[in-house]
Amino acid sequence: MTGLDSFLVRALLAGVGVAIAAAPLGCFVVWRRMAYFGDATAQASILGVALALAFSTSIFLGVLVVSLLMAIAVFGLSGRGYTMDTLLGVLSHCALAFGLVAASFLSGVRIDLMAYLFGDILAVGKTDLVVIWGGVCLVLFLMWWRWSALLTSTLNPDLAHAAGMDPRREQLILTVALAVVVAVAVKVIGALLIVALLIIPAATARPFSKTPEQMVLIATVIGSLSAAGGLQLAYIFDTPTGPTIVCLAAVFFALSMVGSLIRGRAMGRGTT
Repeated sequence: MTGLDSFLVRALLAGVGVAIAAAPLGCFVVWRRMAYFGDATAQASILGVALALAFSTSIFLGVLVVSLLMAIAVFGLSGRGYTMDTLLGVLSHCALAFGLVAASFLSGVRIDLMAYLFGDILAVGKTDLVVIWGGVCLVLFLMWWRWSALLTSTLNPDLAHAAGMDPRREQLILTVALAVVVAVAVKVIGALLIVALLIIPAATARPFSKTPEQMVLIATVIGSLSAAGGLQLAYIFDTPTGPTIVCLAAVFFALSMVGSLIRGRAMGRGTT
């Protein structure tokens, strides 16, 4: 018997893996104000679940394909007569609706939509772990490979152009990485809560970070603690695991807000 034979160990590895992949992406989502984009991609993943079940293929593959198509469609259509938020609203909700309708037509297949909407981390198997950590490694490689270009195009697109970089290409790379995270996280945290694990740790880390790299590191720690602590609390109190992880992350965010407010008042008194 190995450590991976325990469902709690597998759940912990899955949660921490998703948190590690989500941290750097979440920072870019916060910096670029792409929260709605991440939410739209996550909602579209339900269509990927339905298509994967209809064709008896991998859930990960179905979600990845639909998430990529969603991201590429928004990327290609933006700036052509429609604003970004309009495209996201139309495509994401249409994909979600078509996914739910398609799931209702699947005869002979028992579908627990709650597991895909809010995650079922305790059901993660060894094969799921391989897929999750493979996606994590891919996202981390993309972030390492394109870190300087992504950061420059995020902070100053004009400077990126002057340096020979293409900000739209960097945005496309970011959307591909986001689609991969959605695909690996749909079973862990659920389609409706993926964006919370992207945004909350990054937003929590922001007041205490002096550099972008420091913000990514702090967000990684907060996300990992949220995953591990939320899993433990869910096991103790018999609550849904995905929402419990997000609730713990929200507590960390609230504490950071209080700490930031106290520090701001202390600095204000020190200058008077």
